[in-house]
Amino acid sequence: MPRVRLLPARSFAKILLFLIGTLLTPAVLALGGAPYVTTESQPGAVQLHGAGLYVDSADHEGVQRAAATLASDLERVTGQRPRIRQAASQTGEKHAVIAGTIGRSALIDQLIASGKIDPAAISGRWEGYHIETVQQPLPGVERALVIAGSDKRGTIYGIYDLSEQIGVSPWHWWADLPPEKKPRLYARANILVQDAPAVQYRGIFLNDEAPALSGWVKETFGDYNHDFYEKVFELLLRLKANYLWPAMWNNAFADDDPQNMILADEYGIVMGTSHHEPMMRADKEWNRYGEGPWEYSSNAEKIRDFWKDGVERNKPYESIYTLGMRGQEDEPMSEGQNVALLEQVVDDQREILTGAFGDPRRVPQVWALYKEVQGFYEKGMRVPEDVTLLWSDDNWGNIRRLPTPDERGRSGGAGVYYHFDYVGGPRSYRWINTVPIAKVWEQMNLAQAYEAKKIWIVNVGDLKPMEFPTEFFLRLAWSPESWPRERLREFGRLWAAREFGAEYAEEIEALVSGYTRHNGRRKPEQQDADTYSLLHYREAERIEAELDQLVDRAEALYGKLPQSRRDAFYQLVLHPVKATETISKMYIATARNRLYARQGRAEAQVWADRARELFQQDSLLEDYFHRELAGGKWNHMMSQPRIGYTHWNNPPANTLPMLHSYEPHGQPDMGVAVEGMARAWPEPGHYQLPEFSPYGQPGRRLEIYNRGTAPFDFKIDSSAPWIRVSRVEGSVKVSETLEVSIDWDAAPVGRSEGHVHITGTGWGGARVGVSAFNPSPQQERAARGFVEANGYVSIEAGHFSRKGGADGIAWEEIPGHGRTRSSMSIFPVTDGSFDQPQHAPWLEYDIYFFSAGEFEVSGYFAPTQAIVPGRGLRYALALDGGKPQVVNLLEGLDQRQWAREVSDGVRLAKSRLQVTKPGLHRLRLYALDPAVTLQKIVIDTGGLQPSYLGPPESVRVN
Repeated sequence: MPRVRLLPARSFAKILLFLIGTLLTPAVLALGGAPYVTTESQPGAVQLHGAGLYVDSADHEGVQRAAATLASDLERVTGQRPRIRQAASQTGEKHAVIAGTIGRSALIDQLIASGKIDPAAISGRWEGYHIETVQQPLPGVERALVIAGSDKRGTIYGIYDLSEQIGVSPWHWWADLPPEKKPRLYARANILVQDAPAVQYRGIFLNDEAPALSGWVKETFGDYNHDFYEKVFELLLRLKANYLWPAMWNNAFADDDPQNMILADEYGIVMGTSHHEPMMRADKEWNRYGEGPWEYSSNAEKIRDFWKDGVERNKPYESIYTLGMRGQEDEPMSEGQNVALLEQVVDDQREILTGAFGDPRRVPQVWALYKEVQGFYEKGMRVPEDVTLLWSDDNWGNIRRLPTPDERGRSGGAGVYYHFDYVGGPRSYRWINTVPIAKVWEQMNLAQAYEAKKIWIVNVGDLKPMEFPTEFFLRLAWSPESWPRERLREFGRLWAAREFGAEYAEEIEALVSGYTRHNGRRKPEQQDADTYSLLHYREAERIEAELDQLVDRAEALYGKLPQSRRDAFYQLVLHPVKATETISKMYIATARNRLYARQGRAEAQVWADRARELFQQDSLLEDYFHRELAGGKWNHMMSQPRIGYTHWNNPPANTLPMLHSYEPHGQPDMGVAVEGMARAWPEPGHYQLPEFSPYGQPGRRLEIYNRGTAPFDFKIDSSAPWIRVSRVEGSVKVSETLEVSIDWDAAPVGRSEGHVHITGTGWGGARVGVSAFNPSPQQERAARGFVEANGYVSIEAGHFSRKGGADGIAWEEIPGHGRTRSSMSIFPVTDGSFDQPQHAPWLEYDIYFFSAGEFEVSGYFAPTQAIVPGRGLRYALALDGGKPQVVNLLEGLDQRQWAREVSDGVRLAKSRLQVTKPGLHRLRLYALDPAVTLQKIVIDTGGLQPSYLGPPESVRVN
């Protein structure tokens, strides 16, 4: 958290009142920081409108650029552009903003020497900045807001911090967010802000950039030239980032435009090349200039010359050199796991760096342990300790490995390469944001705990659809302690308040969290007609209702927003919400069409038409984004194909799912569909509704439908008075849905069997069994906790009855994490494990069983990888104080299982539970290793049915 305080020191109560007051007045709140800019004049405040802007002419070029941008920002907000003055002798205004780098700005150094400011807390730190209001800093200047940086980027970040405070979003150009006009702005008196980053290099990777980003860039800028990259550089600096891997599919950053590298360095952006592009040479440069094959075993001399040219070209600029080697176009090396060859590659690369820099330790280097390259490390290959080890996730947001205590002592440190976008198996995902920030937090918190904090870089794909998670990732990298798990929703609210106003913040946070949670369950590219169950737990309907509600809320909010905010809201909120709903509902409509065609329903074609409408709606949403949004500014940005995958890679164009045809005849012809069954009457067989329980789903459906086109009448008889049907007779033209329920006051105690008989057309009519379990009064009085019903018990992890810690470690909730509600994991994260479950942190759940036997327990866990070598990922469970069963979540994990788990967004762990008698029981779960993250528990007592998310949570009796 930035160090922000009032000077002189005041009581906590006064500080609290001050902060509350700033939130209630029209102050501008930068995301996560205390506001120090207001629209109201106060004693001792610095007037920012019409103020002078002082920047030493000897300061860094990047500082000069940032100051000029600040002048433009102040003009956009206040209507007055400050005059930039470059020497203390150039006076004119009584109020000023003074910005400069310690040791490069004579004015800043003078203020330090005179005792006007004391930036000792950030002096000498990497990218630190100090912001303070100062009285009489210069002759003729009454008050100034002083921004002092420990280095070039520290000053730049301080300048952009002020830009955000006055109301200019970092995304103002990238998301069409014009600042609100405020003719008067003041920096509060006696403010001190001191801040510096936790992670040294924080950046993004523009990747998988065709067709969307590339189409837009070529139309807007002509190519990936400096005009484009200047927009990227400014965005990164406004987000307090400093590192970039540039677009590389069909491009070469330094070769495409010589100004790219020069301007990156001037702006203050540290450039690198991706995990498979060594020595600051782009992959495509070998295609242009390389001689012979990209095979070190046979063409080492030509490849070394190629690398030497890259080092010489980039020697003047701040860069991080990628070491090692993969095959061309991000493929494994053709030589396979040849450790000796790769060691020779790194030795030769270090020799090249020595020739250029004298001591290779003078220049940052990174070895990206991506995919099979991690295997080289695990087989014993090592690089010099000043080289940063860049660990990777599994391309699906689950970090594969983190440094051990011994590895943390390396001078080069460690980092993480993370993904919001990916091309590869089990399926590419590149279209829109599918990443809940709770998932990002859970994984990057592990990275922080295990000291992988030299570099954090994230693959953002085309960048444009990933604004929200990108900002969260970079803000978290700057200050992890500012964003604990308890503040995840607050981050969303603050982000929304900055972009759209505090009055809309709560609702926008819910919308963004809602659509990203849904996409995090299963990415749009991986959905199909079989994803959500039509038969069990009304799962598909619940998904549709959830998405419909999000769209209704988003559209209502769009209508309330001022016109100036609608383009931004559309691209950041409304489009992803509607696009997410459209894809999911299209597949559900497809599923209904296929099911209804198999059942012979006349309305099968209705759902085929609905699927086609939704397919067209997806196209219309894309067309609006390209042609009308912001006057066509973002043409091509949504052009990534996302419908019709049949293998890992995307189809060449969106492809309508296969639909089934059923042509009804012209006669009346009754069919009956029973909830929970794919087969439908009059197909021969036994038809039975799922069991009823007062603790379960209150009603079950019967659908009486027409297999032809002529209407018919129906009548229903029940075998027992305790069986209720919402209607007992009527007429059917297409279909009618009836609800069957139980009169529990009339139902016998215990288990009862009955049936309903439906007559209409056809021989004999349909007989559908009805079973009910009615607990005795004694059982009802004894029932506590989560109560068994319908053959299962389902529990959200966060709804525990009790918990206990051990050695200062305890289970805590991660809000918004997981597919349904939240997750539980143990904190703080340490290196320690517990060998004895009885001594480990535990969660306990009260469960009431009406039945007894050996039941299967499914734990729904996050698909965490083996982040610590040689250690499992273990938990244990025990019933009623019995001997705990230890389960290793990593046991038997192979490629096929991994593909299923990352597709599902969950790892299912199965175990058996012996319940000797009905009644109240206590299920206890122990965490033996860090990073065990539990989402849900489901116990199958004999009636569990297949579904994607598992059954809804059971009734809980207190």
